[in-house]
Amino acid sequence: MKFILIIAILVALIAIAVAVIEHIRTRKLTDRLGEVLDSAIDGNFTESSYDESVESLLESKLNEYLSSSSLSAKKVEEEKDKIKTLISDISHQTKTPIANLMLYSELLAEEDLSESAREKVAAISSQSEKLKFLIDSLVKMSRLESGLMNYVPVVSSVDELLESITDSLSSKASSKGISISYEPTTLYINSDPKWTYEAIFNIADNAVKYTHKGGVKMYATEYEMFVRIDIEDTGIGISEEDSAKVFSRFYRSREVSEEEGVGIGLCLAREIVTGVGGYIRLESTPGKGSKFSVYIPKGKNLSEVS
Repeated sequence: MKFILIIAILVALIAIAVAVIEHIRTRKLTDRLGEVLDSAIDGNFTESSYDESVESLLESKLNEYLSSSSLSAKKVEEEKDKIKTLISDISHQTKTPIANLMLYSELLAEEDLSESAREKVAAISSQSEKLKFLIDSLVKMSRLESGLMNYVPVVSSVDELLESITDSLSSKASSKGISISYEPTTLYINSDPKWTYEAIFNIADNAVKYTHKGGVKMYATEYEMFVRIDIEDTGIGISEEDSAKVFSRFYRSREVSEEEGVGIGLCLAREIVTGVGGYIRLESTPGKGSKFSVYIPKGKNLSEVS
């Protein structure tokens, strides 16, 4: 009986010893893995041992993964650089020919031409303007979709934004016999001013383009995290089927196929608004008009911040 007790004690001691050893090995492995991961996060990781241990195997696998990730990241950056260069080249190489087309069209228009020749010159001028807008828009879209565009958030006045857009489109609206207006507001947004202007302008420009009576009005509403800017018109409206497609690149519904346009303004607007941390909603009734609601991150009036 005494012999059995001794055996039991020895077995228990051996079990405890094995448990302690395993705990120490596990703790060492955990500590080593922590060091390896810290080195990987800092970008200073290198394999420190080359044996058959679990630690060495894990280090080897991690090194393979990090090397692969680094190579993939490098390739992505190289591709971005290529795209950036291509976009820059397209923009640069097309700028001068288009500018020349527009210049010579203007010079031709000043000549003593027949009515038929004047119509052709006007068509050349109009198509040159359309080509310039298309290329400019495609360059912007490519930069946005390739992640090459950097947004710089700035707290700015919604009132000044809407006033500027109204002034820019008032002549176009007046020539169509419609109105464009905005409701004064004291709200502020925290967004890239240049690109936010581009997005709201594109939507308002579309509203003027497809409104033939009545007018376009813009106003802002405050929310906890956003400012909602509404662009509401009394135009031709958008069908439910087209509402899901109007933000697609180059999409134009059959109802507006005879109107001037290339179908990229709303797509560009959505990309920009998404890029600055906002979103767009659309409500429309065919024959009665549309309302685009643009949600932009809210900003605080700096003069009121103590």
